[in-house]
Amino acid sequence: MASRDINVIALVKGGERYVFLYDDESHEDALRAIARHAANPELNFSWYDAAVLGDKVRQNKPKPRRLRFGPRADRLA
Repeated sequence: MASRDINVIALVKGGERYVFLYDDESHEDALRAIARHAANPELNFSWYDAAVLGDKVRQNKPKPRRLRFGPRADRLA
């Protein structure tokens, strides 16, 4: 069983704590969960809070690996 790294972002606002856990494949799910919290009028979690945490999720997104190409075989180096 392969181990997975878990990303954590949190916000402490007054006496409330909002903690979001997600793995590298779940960035979009984390962003949707943050938006659901912002849309909930019963929570003290604003759209500004969602924007700040959403930016952190986007910054944590792994960059795609770039392939390096060697010299073409039909050309001299």
